Amino acid sequence: MAVIAPSKELLQPPISPRCHVLLAGKPKFQMAKNPRARSFSPWLRPTEQRSYGLVNCRSSRQVSAFGGGELSIGRTVADIKTALYQSIQGINRGIFGVPSAKKSEIEGLVKLLESHNPTPHPTENLQMVDGCWKLVYSTISILGAKRTKLGLRDFVSLGDFLQAIDVAERKAVNVIKFNVRGLKMLTGQLTVVASFKIASKSFIQRVDIEYKNSTIAPDQLMSIFRKNYDILLAIFNPEGWLEISYVDESMRIGRDDKGNIFILERLEL
Repeated sequence: MAVIAPSKELLQPPISPRCHVLLAGKPKFQMAKNPRARSFSPWLRPTEQRSYGLVNCRSSRQVSAFGGGELSIGRTVADIKTALYQSIQGINRGIFGVPSAKKSEIEGLVKLLESHNPTPHPTENLQMVDGCWKLVYSTISILGAKRTKLGLRDFVSLGDFLQAIDVAERKAVNVIKFNVRGLKMLTGQLTVVASFKIASKSFIQRVDIEYKNSTIAPDQLMSIFRKNYDILLAIFNPEGWLEISYVDESMRIGRDDKGNIFILERLEL
């Protein structure tokens, strides 16, 4: 999700009644399940209408203090959220690395929110995670040779990271937007589809995630990434388990089996 201004238009797959989606044509490319690719995150967001997908969502900026009660450091939940948004401003969701001091600051605020989670049994209240979400911070990073091979230093830039969750279908669709500089700007997206299920009654915050398939469009974008597609998918494949450590009407925080943290803000019609 000064506060990061949300976009008003949102590319997204057609899985949630909260996301109005227009899809045209079949996917240009599909990748079968790859057991080696195992490290992504539950998330995403788009900006402009495209022939291969449109979701109209807008971000809800309202945050609730949940009754206005004071937290342990004398701040309301709304105060901590504001501090968190200020802390993550200008770091591009952390995808290209964050200084250790800044990372510690963010994690401290995350832990404060987690300690006052208004939904302590999220797997019994999955309607709280249903709908459209936008990634605003993750500890997953693309550095060094991986960043160079994917062209993310020179001519390819990352757009929005979105996630649509359909609780009824037990399905999550993650979308990563890309912009390619050249004679003219090319915009495309990687879409990763996964299923999820409640891990067990012993883990009231955890869901198991299984990778299903991925697509990338348009064809020109696939030609850019084809050689290093395994690297791309290894970064953004969500398979594993995820703990929902905080969720309310506007924000969700998760921790995965690889030790990563994800902060997402809800997007609404």
